[in-house]
Amino acid sequence: MVDVSRVNEILERHGSRRERMIAILLDCQEEFYYLPREVLEAVAAGVKIPLTSVLAIATFFKAFSLKPIGRYPFRVCNGTACNIQGGPLLVDALERELKIKKGETTKDGMFGLDTVNCVGCCGLAPVITVGQDVHGKVKISSVPKVIKQYQSKAPAVPKEGKDAPTVH
Repeated sequence: MVDVSRVNEILERHGSRRERMIAILLDCQEEFYYLPREVLEAVAAGVKIPLTSVLAIATFFKAFSLKPIGRYPFRVCNGTACNIQGGPLLVDALERELKIKKGETTKDGMFGLDTVNCVGCCGLAPVITVGQDVHGKVKISSVPKVIKQYQSKAPAVPKEGKDAPTVH
């Protein structure tokens, strides 16, 4: 189960105002590492709008995810420059090191892996982002070092019932 009291705290910080919906959802995603249904329902109730309106926002913007993305979501740029410079090989290396496939999250909820169309840092190709951090000119041999950098930052996401982060 999701701790809805955390959602209520976020709503209080934003004044439960409809015009703050994106900021509210961003804070919720930062708290839970995705937007589970209970969070969306609590936001809809707190802001007094239909759940369908909250879902419309949550599914429209790529910044939001309805499935666990991990505390540290790895995103490999798939743009032309990154692709030519070895982006697909970085995906392979991350899959091996994290023991997950693209689109999945580690069992402990710590890491997610996916690709993005373009990060906009072509001069740094190939590029990996981890959350808001940008890693440029990444070599396959440095992938384990990048992963270790985030492993040492924080403990895994706590598991809470049926909505616990799992491999997807």
